Parts: sequence; structure tokens; C-alpha cells
Amino acid sequence: MGGQQPAEPATEELTIDQLAAKVGMTVRNVRAYAGRGLIPPPRLAGRTGYYGADHVARLTLVRELLDKGYTLAAVERMMSELPDGALALGVFETLVSPWTPTEPEVITEQQLAERAGIPHNPETIAKLVELGIAERQDDGRLRIPNPDLLRTGLEVIKLGVPLDAIFEMLPKLLDHADAVAKIYVELFRSTVWRQFADAGLPAEGWPEIQRTLEGIIPLAGQALVAAFREAMGREIEAVAYEELGVAPDTLPSTG
Repeated sequence: MGGQQPAEPATEELTIDQLAAKVGMTVRNVRAYAGRGLIPPPRLAGRTGYYGADHVARLTLVRELLDKGYTLAAVERMMSELPDGALALGVFETLVSPWTPTEPEVITEQQLAERAGIPHNPETIAKLVELGIAERQDDGRLRIPNPDLLRTGLEVIKLGVPLDAIFEMLPKLLDHADAVAKIYVELFRSTVWRQFADAGLPAEGWPEIQRTLEGIIPLAGQALVAAFREAMGREIEAVAYEELGVAPDTLPSTG
């Protein structure tokens, strides 16, 4: 005997307290962001407001942007152009996920010295904090925002490169990395994104923007590595000639 088909589950709706807990904010902040127009009004049932998936997505995006250092004014400008919170969050995650460092790590100063294979030195720790490689915590331990970067530096130290030389080189390296990142981001912004923005940011275009980003980001990394290998080869040849008098055409291929 046929029975009634089970009803599809209704879209989850949350009170403001549940919404705040879900996105990791205080109710006060949720109200403040709602007052700034960062989320649409809730569905009202009597005197109670109910919030859905789009509210969760938008507030999650707000929190992510603020955590990454954007000002609230900048977040407001960005959010005002996004027609759908879930789509916008997907695009944002596509943008940052491949480049997001591993989870921050918390270690003691002594553990850091042991990993580097050098004696503990407060001046060294102070320099790491100054460069942003480490952050001091209230309990005296160090928070490492980008463990991959620190790990790479420690390996260079183990190869025998002096600390002072690394400290002198690191800001230059980070500056060059910023410059390269700006080139790639501006390329996307001035072409694919500009066409999309000029079309009025149509909702049906967001999935294509995300697919484009998913393809462009790894290709940008591959192109950078390929260009770096070629540049490194040229520099090695030039230095070998200057220091050893070895002609470039007698060196093994660095390609």
C-alpha cells in the first residue's frame, strides 16, 4: 500500500543566538553587522527573527575577511557587491585556500632553538617577533602563524647559512613575494573580474568565476616555479663565472 512521500526537510532556520554561536560571533556583533547591512533582514515570525544559510555564509565571510586584516569599511564595500553569501563564500575560499598556511603552531622558545640546532638567544627570538615569523603569547610561548615558512628557514640554518644573513634576506624575499602576488591578482582583477563586474556581477556568473579561479591559481604557482628555476639557473652560471672563472657553457644544465 502506497503511503505519503516523506516531506523534504525544511531549510534550517536559526534564532539570532543560534546564528551567533554557529558563526563564532557574539549576538552583539551579529546585530551590529546586521545594522550595517552586511546581512539581509531575518524572516519574522511574530517577534522572533529567523536566519538561514545565506546569513550564515555572509557572516562567515565577514569573519574570515576581518580575521585576515581587512577593515570593517573594506568588508562593507565588498559585501555590498555580493548578491549571494554562499556563492561569495565559495569564491573567497577558492581564493585563499591554496595559499593559506598550515595551522598556526604554538611552541616554547627552547623548542624553537632546539629545532634550529642553535643555542637559545633572546635577541634571536626578538628578531623573529619583529619580522612577524613569531608572536609572543601571554603564557610566554610563541605562536608561529606560518609554520611552513619557519620550517624552511630552519632547514637553511642547518645548511650552515648564518642567522644574520637569513634575517637580512627575509624581508627582501617577502617583498618580492608580495610583488609577484600583486602581479597575478591584478591580472585576474583587470581581465576576468573586470568583465564580470562590468556585467553587473550576475548571480549566474559566480560559478564560472570560481571555476576560473580554481584553474588560474595552481597555474600561477606553476608558472612562478618555472620562471624561478630558469632565473636561478642564470644566476648560478653568472656567479660561477665571477667566483670560479667557469664558463657557463661548461656547467651542467640547470634547466
